[in-house]
Amino acid sequence: MQGHWYPVSLAHSVEPGSAAGVRLDGRELVVWRDGEGGAHVWEDRCPHRGMRLSLGFVREGRLGCLYHGWEFGADGQCSHIPAHPDSQVPKAIRTRPYPKEVRFGMIWTALSAEPPPPLPEDAAEITPVASLYLDCAAAAALSALRASRLPPFRAGDHDAGTVFETVAPTLFRLSAGSESILVGLQAVAAERTALHIVIEGPGVVYAGQGQSHFLRWAQELRHRIETPSLNSANRPGEAP
Repeated sequence: MQGHWYPVSLAHSVEPGSAAGVRLDGRELVVWRDGEGGAHVWEDRCPHRGMRLSLGFVREGRLGCLYHGWEFGADGQCSHIPAHPDSQVPKAIRTRPYPKEVRFGMIWTALSAEPPPPLPEDAAEITPVASLYLDCAAAAALSALRASRLPPFRAGDHDAGTVFETVAPTLFRLSAGSESILVGLQAVAAERTALHIVIEGPGVVYAGQGQSHFLRWAQELRHRIETPSLNSANRPGEAP
């Protein structure tokens, strides 16, 4: 877990000026965006009373705790304590930030203090599909993903076979003909995994019907993973 980037959300799922709680390897994190859209990933705990910062508010580029209103700047340093507005905040009062990146339509982080090796270059155009949460270990989700069949959206690619490719240790590509999706793997907990799915292609082509098409594929994949009796049956995208 220490040596890789992990996606923790689709980028469009956390809007500027908002925060969301996520889990990675059992650790509780907060993902938030400042007013300009900059992404941040911190430990989801206020250093004052331990309140979850994901329940707080974003104001003027700072994340505030809901409990006593303590506010923290983008560097994690506490910058404002409402009960003592004229006092200088000690430098020791700060949150724990984690490395972060926004690539492939996903927000990424790492559990190490220093960023892992860089992710590959971003795709030119991305259309988000969904984040799929599965009641299984990451290895089981990856095994099912590797064995799945991707049904193309456009008619000209319907007879194409599926190619599975490892783009990065936690990022995978499934392609069929001229179409492809990217799947980021998040190890939420020992028996809980999230797959963050995007289409490699522009919204003018895939928004709406294309997104719905690949969402149905993703939902079928989840059903097969969580229904052991179907594991030996047809792969996702194939007719029963």
